[in-house]
Order: sequence, then structure tokens, then C-alpha cells
Amino acid sequence: MIEETPPIIASLVQDWSLLSESWRVSLVVFGLVFATATVAYLASRVVYVLEKRFQRTGNLWDDALLHAARKPIVAFVWLQGVYWAAEVAHRFSQAEIFKVNDTVLQLGFVWILVWTILRLIKEGEGILSSPTKMTTPMDYTTVTAVSKLARAVVIITAALIAMQSLGYSISGALAFGGVGGIAVGFAAKDLLANFFGGFIIHLDRPFKVGDWVRSPDRNIEGTVEHIGWRLTTVRTFDKRPLYVPNSVFTTIAVENPSRMFNRRIYENIGIRYADVSQMATIVADIKDMLENHEEIDANQTLIVNFETFSASSLDIMVYTFTKTINWVNFHEVKQDVLLKISQIIEDHGAEVAFPTRTLHLAGNAEPDLDLAPSAHSEKQGRSGSRQTAAPATSGESEGAQDD
Repeated sequence: MIEETPPIIASLVQDWSLLSESWRVSLVVFGLVFATATVAYLASRVVYVLEKRFQRTGNLWDDALLHAARKPIVAFVWLQGVYWAAEVAHRFSQAEIFKVNDTVLQLGFVWILVWTILRLIKEGEGILSSPTKMTTPMDYTTVTAVSKLARAVVIITAALIAMQSLGYSISGALAFGGVGGIAVGFAAKDLLANFFGGFIIHLDRPFKVGDWVRSPDRNIEGTVEHIGWRLTTVRTFDKRPLYVPNSVFTTIAVENPSRMFNRRIYENIGIRYADVSQMATIVADIKDMLENHEEIDANQTLIVNFETFSASSLDIMVYTFTKTINWVNFHEVKQDVLLKISQIIEDHGAEVAFPTRTLHLAGNAEPDLDLAPSAHSEKQGRSGSRQTAAPATSGESEGAQDD
């Protein structure tokens, strides 16, 4: 494109005889670079002013477009200015390095276009997933997956165009890719498995960034920090990062407690056998307390019943669900419920049972000091054995029968 050098620049270099040709070329090149810097600054200011004006409107996409195009516009001005300066230098110096001007210009156009599109994708990702900018923001994981796919398409397309600009045959490259893809697939099967595993995660969305997940099949539990195409980062509760290959999630069961609607309180509370007469009223009062508790979801299953005769207690089953799913708040609610149940039991004059054992000594409980030490020890051992074996609820008649 040497012949396309503006005539005014060519005549200025050729006809201005006050200086030597090398000085004239240097001054023209300097003038072009200085003019480029001036135009680039003015273009940046114009786009900045337009950004400020468009921010007053309710449309977010014009702001995103201008913000994404601001730096590429400046880069485009510099690309054009430096190109014309290099063309002038090439015309009058015939240096070999300037023969690549056209190729650099074409690659520069491709790079600026790709840069603009990638910046626009990033701006769109921020808008679509922002709760402050959108009335109903899209899921962050879905937006991230779509933006990654769009970036990959743009970069691959740009790479093919760049190869064509450099003189390589795209059809040959595609044919090589088809044949070589088989070998690459066998060599990188784990990488491909992780890639498709990440694709399945983005498609099925069993969890998203910020969710608490755990797997009963593997020692995986924590908060999801990042979902990549190869790895998913899970921050464990002791604040260690856990990097899990995406292919793992296609073969294991994954729980997502973050998506539960309620948390469950399931307790068995025992009272003494001596308080059996108060059982019905205690159960009724506990149930009434739970039905009127502001943190208990009365629309879910609520069970309070006398369940079983245990070895040393009469057990009451308490089965209910809280409204909150927050782990910390749940334990606060559970503590309040248990304290109120304890108060109800105490108000009825009853007591919470604890494991007890009643021992009945058969015959004379006083040891016979006249016996020989060995015989005395043997007798104590037999007596102790019978006492230990006696059941916790055995009566005196059973003790007498053992004797």
C-alpha cells in the first residue's frame, strides 16, 4: 500500500528542500505520531463525555457498549496513525521491516474487534447477573457459562481469521484438526471428561457459586467458590480450598443443603417413670408451644407424641421444622425450643430422666468378717455379679427369687 500514501505527505517530503530527506521523513513521521496521539486523546474524551450522558438514561446497554468500545477506539486510532507513519518510512527508506505493515494492520483490526467483543461480553455478564441493575437477575452460574462459551467462539473464530491473514489455509487446518482430534481425544480423555462434566454442571445446575454442597460418596463438603471448565473450587468449613475435577460430579451423589426449604428438629426427650401421670399434659403443652412458635413452620410436619418406654425413661418424640435454613440461626432456634420444652416439663413438676440403675442386695448386706479372706472375696464377687446383672427396673420380688 505504498502507493496509497497521501499525496500531500509525499510532496511535503519530496519538495521541502530546507532539510535533508532523512530529516524530512523523520519530521513527517513524528508529526503523524503526534497527530495520532492528539486524535486518540480527543476520541477518548468524546467517548467519556458520551458515557456520562448516557448514564443518565435508563438503558444500561448503551453504557455497556460505550464502556466496552472506549479503549478499543483509542487503540484503533493508534493503529491507523502508526500504520501511516510506517508507510511513509517504508516508502522513503525501503527497509525490510516495514513490509509487514499490511499484515500487522489486518491482525490489528482482528485484535481490536475481538477485544471489543470480549469487553462487551464482560459488561453484559455484569449486567445480567447484577441484582441492582436487573429486576430479575439471571443465575450467575448460567451467565458465566454462556459468557465462557461466547468467549471461546470469538477467540476460535479470531484465530482462524488470523491464520487466513497470515496465509495459512483454514480448510487444511480444519482437516488436520479433524484427524488430530482423535489422537488428542485419546491422549486427553481425562481433560475432555472434566470439560464435559463442567458442561453438564452448567446445564443441569445441581449447584451454583455460593451454595453449600456435600457428597455422601466422597469427603466433599463446603461452599462452592468457582465452577470452571476443568475444576470446581469448594471452600471447606475449615477454610481450605478443595479443587474437585468436574468429572467427579457425574459419578457421585451431591447434596445441596442450600436449597432446602426448612431445617428439621428431631429429638427424643425422656421424663421419669414417676411422672407418667403428667405425660399427656406435657405432650399437649409442648405441641401447643411449637404450633405458636414464631420460628417454627406450622405448615410442615409437626409431631409430638409419647413414643416408647425406655430402660429408664418415658420418651417423647419431637419432630418439627424451622422456617430458617441458616445454619447459625437454626441452632439458635433449636436452643430456644429445647429450653422451652425443659421449662414445660419443670412447670408440671416433672423432671427430665437420665440413666439410672437400682441395686437390690439379697440376704444380709453386711459382710461376714469371720470368713477366710479368699472365701470372703469369692462371696463378694458372686454378690457383685448378681447385683450388676439385675435389670434397672427389677422389683424386690425378682431380687428375692434370685436369692
